[in-house]
Amino acid sequence: MLPIKIVIYKGYSVTIDNKVLENLEKLSMLKIDENKKEALAGQLTEILEYIENLEELDTSKLDAAFSTLAGGTPMREDKPNNNPQIAKDIFSHAPHAENDFFIVPKIIE
Repeated sequence: MLPIKIVIYKGYSVTIDNKVLENLEKLSMLKIDENKKEALAGQLTEILEYIENLEELDTSKLDAAFSTLAGGTPMREDKPNNNPQIAKDIFSHAPHAENDFFIVPKIIE
C-alpha cells in the first residue's frame, strides 16, 4: 500500500513511503519492524490529516498569548538545587555519559 501521499498545507504535500520511514528510523534511533511499516504509514497519515484539519481553523482573531488557564500559567519560585546525587542518578540511566555529559551519536549528515 505504500507510498501514501497527503496534502498538508497550501498545496505542500508529503509522501509517506519507505524512504520517509527509513529517515524516521534513523532520526529516532528505533527499528521499525517490516511487518508494521504499512500500519505505521497509515497512522502517520491519520496524524497528518488531523493537522490538515487544524489548518482550516480561523485563528486570526485569537491573541497569541491565549491561555485556557484563568490568570495565566501558574509560576513557582525558581530555587536552585545543588544536590550532586541528582546528576549521578540521571547519568546512571544513560547508555553513554562522560564528565556529566550525555554522549550521543551524530545524527546530522
